[in-house]
Amino acid sequence: MAETVRTRPDSREVARLAAEVASEKQASDILVLDIRRVTVLADYFVICSAQTERQLETIVEELEKELGEAGVELLRREGTADSGWAVLDFGDVIVHIFRPRERAYYRLEEVWAEATPVVRII
Repeated sequence: MAETVRTRPDSREVARLAAEVASEKQASDILVLDIRRVTVLADYFVICSAQTERQLETIVEELEKELGEAGVELLRREGTADSGWAVLDFGDVIVHIFRPRERAYYRLEEVWAEATPVVRII
């Protein structure tokens, strides 16, 4: 029996999948930014909001699970639910999950204003 070779999705597909997973877990104000013309840090940022600590942790856990199952390796995780933010580094795609207060404080949309918005789900 032949082995099935699993290929890693490209960065655009990873960003789309991350936004979809966040949406399924009721994240709000989901924004996917194409940052390739602005920085070499990554290809895409996915930014979203969670209303509670528990929701933030649930979104993080589901992103790790679903993207992992899709063959996308989590390189680094920073932040905690009780800090009000978390960052998941999947290499070409970096996912930022914030509680509303922390999102307003860090203002990533303003910091990365030169990036190209790909999709926004309010």
